[in-house]
Amino acid sequence: MMSDFKGRHFGGKVILWAVQWYCRYSMSYRDLKTMLAERGSSVNHSTIYQWVQRYASAPLYEETMMGKH
Repeated sequence: MMSDFKGRHFGGKVILWAVQWYCRYSMSYRDLKTMLAERGSSVNHSTIYQWVQRYASAPLYEETMMGKH
């Protein structure tokens, strides 16, 4: 699972957390940027956009965050 995030600056948990919140609660990328900053991660909103484009429809996201096994 985490090999899908190899070479990323942020860990898979941070990326999937942001993607999950964006998809589940229809938050803006800038709101997520603020939430991550409050938790100690400085992420640009365009980076979050790229994460959503890459991981939101991936089977990894569905299995990990949506509870499919």
